[in-house]
Amino acid sequence: MAKTVLVINSGSSSIKYQLVDLETGEGLASGLVEKIGEPIDGHYKHEFNGEKHELEEPIHDHEQGLRRVLELFGEFGPKLDEAGIVAVGHRVVQGGSVFPQPALVNDKTIGKVKDLAVLAPLHNGPEATGAEVMRALLPDVPQVFVFDSSFFFQLPKEASTYALNKDIADCYHIRRYGAHGTSHEYIGSVVPEVVGKPAEGLKQIVLHIGNGASASAQISGRPVDTSMGLTPLEGLVMGGRTGDIDPAVVFHLIRNAHMNVDELDTLFNKRSGMMGMTGFGDMREVHRLVAEGNEDAKLALDVYIHRIVGYVGNYTAQMGGLDVLTFTAGVGENDDIVRRAVCEKLAPFGVKLDEEKNSTRSKEPRIISTPDSSVVIAVIPTNEELAIAHKSAALAEAGEDSYGNVFTR
Repeated sequence: MAKTVLVINSGSSSIKYQLVDLETGEGLASGLVEKIGEPIDGHYKHEFNGEKHELEEPIHDHEQGLRRVLELFGEFGPKLDEAGIVAVGHRVVQGGSVFPQPALVNDKTIGKVKDLAVLAPLHNGPEATGAEVMRALLPDVPQVFVFDSSFFFQLPKEASTYALNKDIADCYHIRRYGAHGTSHEYIGSVVPEVVGKPAEGLKQIVLHIGNGASASAQISGRPVDTSMGLTPLEGLVMGGRTGDIDPAVVFHLIRNAHMNVDELDTLFNKRSGMMGMTGFGDMREVHRLVAEGNEDAKLALDVYIHRIVGYVGNYTAQMGGLDVLTFTAGVGENDDIVRRAVCEKLAPFGVKLDEEKNSTRSKEPRIISTPDSSVVIAVIPTNEELAIAHKSAALAEAGEDSYGNVFTR
């Protein structure tokens, strides 16, 4: 009988899910719940066996949404009680210093995830709620928290420490936690096989660039730096986030624009980045505007590329060289224009892109650099759901996590 894990990603007003076959690594079924708690009808989409099923109705809260998801599995398949489900894995953005490893879901860990919402207010609360609900709906199935920040808990102190007053930093747990860690860890682990190089000593940079975007530097599969910080706001330019910006901009806007904390939070996290510069967070729309001669869009794209190249240069210097540069996530996997622009900036350092391979669309991992390039350039689709599934299954099989929590039916 197949063994599967149901992976849940609960957002403030949405839920993404995927049922993962542990043996094949394939997503057997997947879906999306949108517009939870909004005054308009919510939307469900459930995909299984090549068929898509959609439903619209008011969705008052996450419990109602997840109950309906289980009904969709029962109605359209696969039936969870026949699918060999061994665990439910919940993606959580922020584990802080509390969770350097995955954790079994119980009252105590749910409470701690909620407490950590001060570091990820848009994410941790809904993620804790999703785990609470699924624990009640499937009480006989182990539930597991898998944290995006865990991979970067290994960062060396010089990379994780801000030059902030030590007493304040210690008191309020302010350090660089990073995000997208599950993706960066997964990509870093498969790169050696894709490029045909041993993992030991391999110096690589992973560019996870989508609506959210982050970079990591890894040596021998261990992180030595990452672009996101205390929150996912820091680092690269993103769909709606500023990325790196002088913190004094906050003081300036408080004093002169009389903006409050909530307004600044919205401005920096949702109304900036490519959205703020062009009116569109979708890079396809930005390219369309550039092709039409829109100067704002051209500048925004230049800023976007400038920031990525800056991080590549920084990390290459920090590692003392670079063997592999990998593009992943929505933009990284699909946007040949961005990949070309980044590699053109790196050309003086011997980076050579194979134009035909770069422009060819594929869902398979591939190398897009020429054989004589000084750095191997790869495009590898990320699979956070598979990584979460494997971690969740391992913990469920063990029945106990590294914090002493034990699963009991």
